[in-house]
Amino acid sequence: MWKYALKRVLLLIPTLLAVYTLVFILFHLTPGGPWDKERPVPESVQEYLNAKYGLDKPLWQQYVDYLIGVVTRLDLGPSYKYTHLTVRDIIGQFFPNSIQVGLIAMAIAVTLGITLGILSAIKQNTFLDYVLMFFAIFGATVPTFVVGPLLVWLLILTLGVGLPTGGWGTPRHLVLPVITLALGPMAVLARYTRASMLEVIRADYIRTARAKGLPEGVVIVRHALKNALIPVITVAGVILAVVITGSFYVEFIFSIPGIGQYFVTSVSNRDYPVLMGVSLLFATVIALMNLIVDLAYGFLDPRIRYQ
Repeated sequence: MWKYALKRVLLLIPTLLAVYTLVFILFHLTPGGPWDKERPVPESVQEYLNAKYGLDKPLWQQYVDYLIGVVTRLDLGPSYKYTHLTVRDIIGQFFPNSIQVGLIAMAIAVTLGITLGILSAIKQNTFLDYVLMFFAIFGATVPTFVVGPLLVWLLILTLGVGLPTGGWGTPRHLVLPVITLALGPMAVLARYTRASMLEVIRADYIRTARAKGLPEGVVIVRHALKNALIPVITVAGVILAVVITGSFYVEFIFSIPGIGQYFVTSVSNRDYPVLMGVSLLFATVIALMNLIVDLAYGFLDPRIRYQ
């Protein structure tokens, strides 16, 4: 397994190189630059800024210089918009906030999603199953930019719950954004768990376990759930990678200083180093989450071997 994991980690190198190359090309194909268009500056100032940040060099040299800085010093460059900060400072300051919200939301989504999926599968075609799947479909189809304002209207304006609708710094500030961010993943995981459990509980070895007289709880938890979780873990890994890299809508609606909101605002600011650094960060997180998911298969099913 460790040999397989090492190979996968080494594959990160060409993956990140491909991401960097693609993002670099797309940024430089986009018309305009950080000093013109909506924020024009005198030509002499543009020449000074281009020379200061190396934008007057040929594209191949800019490509190589940035790549050498990242590889040798983990230097992701300065921010064009916030000149007192580097990209590494920005990631270090804002990314932990996105991770905190994302991990809490994902913990709730996994716990409730898997639990509701199991209950729905056990009570298939009953009233409980229909109710749970209705809410699962609702949560999976309604986008977060609708769920957030809907929660504010329902909990704060209608029911008068004393929760802050924006800001950062206390556990109470986490309640609304966490619920908003967790609803979609929870619904998706519930549906996948239900479908996987329905397939597993009809298998021959489950009927054998029941024929032996094992309690239904033991059959579900020890025999059915472990195998049913394999496709669920696959989906959960992808969702977790997306959630912890920040949700722009959730961070914007609830005024969370996270990397997702900062990434999107950097597009309008044409802050190319920030966009480049955060893109590499996102690619690394997604690749590592895929590796963790693949390694988790071996713990869930010992028959899986890593080659």
